[in-house]
Amino acid sequence: MSKRATKNSNRKSVVPEISTDSPAEGKGQANSSARMNNILEHRRRHGSIDSPASAASLMAGSSFNLDDPVPSLDKENDGRSTGFFALSKKDQRNFLLLVLLYFLQGIPMGLALGSVPFLLKQVVSYSAIGIFSLAAYPYSLKLFWSPIVDALWTPRLGRRKSWILPIQTVSGFSMLWLGSNVNEMMEQAGQSEGNGIWKFTFWWFALVFLCATQDIAVDGWALTLLSEENLAYASTAQTVGLTAGQFLSHTVFLAFSSKDFANKWFRPADAPLDHGIMTLDSYLKFWGWGYLLVTLGLAIMKREERTKNTDGIADVYKTMWQILKLKNIQSFIIIHLIAKIGFQANDGVTSLKLLDKGFSQEDLALTILIDFPIEVSLGYYIGKWCQTSPPMHIWCWAFVGRLFAAGFAQFVVSIFPAGGTTTWYLLLVICEHVMSTFMNTIMFVAVSAFHAKISDPVIGGTYMTLLATVSNLGGTFPRIFVLRAVDMFTVATCEPPSIPPKSGLKGDLVTKAFSCALEVDKHRCRDGGGYCNVTTDGYYVMNILCIIIGAVTFWGYIKPAVMKVQALPLRAWRLS
Repeated sequence: MSKRATKNSNRKSVVPEISTDSPAEGKGQANSSARMNNILEHRRRHGSIDSPASAASLMAGSSFNLDDPVPSLDKENDGRSTGFFALSKKDQRNFLLLVLLYFLQGIPMGLALGSVPFLLKQVVSYSAIGIFSLAAYPYSLKLFWSPIVDALWTPRLGRRKSWILPIQTVSGFSMLWLGSNVNEMMEQAGQSEGNGIWKFTFWWFALVFLCATQDIAVDGWALTLLSEENLAYASTAQTVGLTAGQFLSHTVFLAFSSKDFANKWFRPADAPLDHGIMTLDSYLKFWGWGYLLVTLGLAIMKREERTKNTDGIADVYKTMWQILKLKNIQSFIIIHLIAKIGFQANDGVTSLKLLDKGFSQEDLALTILIDFPIEVSLGYYIGKWCQTSPPMHIWCWAFVGRLFAAGFAQFVVSIFPAGGTTTWYLLLVICEHVMSTFMNTIMFVAVSAFHAKISDPVIGGTYMTLLATVSNLGGTFPRIFVLRAVDMFTVATCEPPSIPPKSGLKGDLVTKAFSCALEVDKHRCRDGGGYCNVTTDGYYVMNILCIIIGAVTFWGYIKPAVMKVQALPLRAWRLS
């Protein structure tokens, strides 16, 4: 056994600094909303897993055996970090720098996967929002170009600043340009749900691509900015920075961009305005300048320590391919790709459907605002739970709970009060939202703990990146098909007014019935004085269908497969 341990501990680490995360569904501890879950899900990292010294220490132990079952993560042996104020001044400054860089990433991500879909729903259909969901894909696919970011750089700027400085500069100018054109682009997307929505999606896709690439560089820099004994703070910086940025751009922006919220709480009753305190265009411009100022300060005030990099791009891709050839990894990938189908309608449509029913944006923002601290506090205890119990057992229990939460969400939507939101209904929505995101958090933390346990410590970066990317992809690729199916299954007819109104029309008078299943036709119906009568709501059809698919796949394949892979010894997860 000692020979194998020695051989493995001396094996070369191919990519010790490659990014291990990826948004959309939580990061570590908590999620601000269903969309934010998808993004935060990319971001989990086990602080010391990539350290070659840790790998050698683990494998050289007399009790270590690859034939043993997957071990539990013991926090007592992971090493304890000192408090923030006990850190050296250098580590304190570097920690705050990391928080700032992750915070900047969270700003456009919170908009792209949080606020913008809600704003789009006012003018486009679910199919169009499904197309816009493609903007999140760079975080699901960054595994494919992360080795390039790790391997190519110039010594003049430094290994990480070679990417961070130009990317933040381009991001800043992109946000300035987008801020000047976003209102016109959204109007075009609503008028013609074809080229308009594709063009709008392309620009947000490009912005998210820049964020994902910057994320790779910042993750790698975190491993060298902080001293070795305080590397655990890299994960803390990710959690604090990214969550704060997304929270600001999603929850806070949604509330303050609502004219009703602004008129109710911040303006005199006799002086209401038809817009909120914040607007999307001004918000983008503000943070565009913020990006440029931070980039300038980073270029002038922060020098990156010189480093030597011997890892080749081809070596990294070769390692990834070798991991993919493991039979149990292939089974685990299949599990990841199909496990989230059962929740897609709930995650992607429930909140939008509530808005469609008449639930206000400020009430939705309040719901998420209340849910956020609950999820943060409960996330800590979930992490402790996963340290003492088999993580995939916990994951399976949460899977069932999440299916139940999807059914409960449909019930909540179906009983929307005819007279509008009431106090009891708002409390019911809050309970539904907390249940959905809590079950999602349990699943994410549990599977992240299992990833950390099975990953080969010597090549932990590549291993963890691959597993995290596949897990995130399973939550993003079905979304566009589910949202499109919601429109496809919806049956709605615009009924002309029995007595043509003399005033108040915003469009051509409706004189004959037509389908108003799509959002643009629904607006045409209402503007012309007609009534859009929905006889079959595609949300209910797709949510039930997703739950059925989730239940069948879970008890028919996922649960037996999960129990099988969890029982495998460590040898099954190693390349040699």
